[in-house]
Amino acid sequence: MRIVINGFGRIGRTVLRQILTCPKEQNVDVVLINDIAPLDTCAYLFKYDSVYGPYPGNVSTEDRTLNIDGRAIQFTGEPDLSVLDLAGIDVVLECTGKADTTEVASRGLRAGAKNVLISGPSDAAEITLVLGANEEKLNGHRVVSNGSCTTNALAPLLRGLEDRVGVEAGHMTTIHCYTGSQPMVDAPRGPLERSRAGGISMVPTTTSATKLVGKVLPQIDGRITGAAVRVPTISVSAVDLTVTWAEPVKRPVNDLLQEIFSNNPVIGFTDDRVVSTDMRARPESLVIALPETLSSGDRQARIFGWYDNEWGFSRRMLDMAGLMTAR
Repeated sequence: MRIVINGFGRIGRTVLRQILTCPKEQNVDVVLINDIAPLDTCAYLFKYDSVYGPYPGNVSTEDRTLNIDGRAIQFTGEPDLSVLDLAGIDVVLECTGKADTTEVASRGLRAGAKNVLISGPSDAAEITLVLGANEEKLNGHRVVSNGSCTTNALAPLLRGLEDRVGVEAGHMTTIHCYTGSQPMVDAPRGPLERSRAGGISMVPTTTSATKLVGKVLPQIDGRITGAAVRVPTISVSAVDLTVTWAEPVKRPVNDLLQEIFSNNPVIGFTDDRVVSTDMRARPESLVIALPETLSSGDRQARIFGWYDNEWGFSRRMLDMAGLMTAR
């Protein structure tokens, strides 16, 4: 699979780290990286990562090339990807966070690539797909949104529950680490609470996941509400879901969850009493914490799960790109 990474930020760099360190990605050829930041800066940020630690290999630059462990990757700094020649590229991983118009989202196609996969919500995408929830709808779509990290955690869980026992209603709160959209010190950021320093306060806010789940799973659209609390940790987030079953469930909720998801490649389990740091670099979209589940009678349950919002989401980017290439 021949890919281009457009935008070498948190997701772009994490995708490349997985390609270079995960044995299963030996068939991925990163032909080019495009980012408007200086090459030396991009190389430094790849080599020294505050979340995942230093890259365990050699990183250097030469002319317009990023060299990693003897592997030379062409580096360009074009603001408009469409001016490049991307003929023969299977998928452009669109990781700039700017693909919110059709013109921007389709630049990879105009440059000659076969597909574009957007690393976030985008109304400009032809469809939003989440592995484990609705990937069967890929068909011939060429500009695809991979949704959000929280949608990737929540949608496969709801799909399994709805298919098996039915979900009458639910509410999800994502306890989410702070991100680059928040200021380090108090500064204007649109919603008043999002204007506060992200590293010292818990910040109640909204999440795009509720809307996206309705797009990904229209069969339960309108039945799930959601909110977010941004917390001062640097990585790993959590989903706290309360569901009302469509019919009474007479068995322990953990038994039900393990039966439904035991062979699901994007959902994992932990029976240990872990904290968020323990879940760093887990590849699943969601890791259900079995000690945290609760039942209230036979109609309601609380399900809690962890997700590494960067590592797990980047893993799904590569998985989805593989599906788009293989069809």
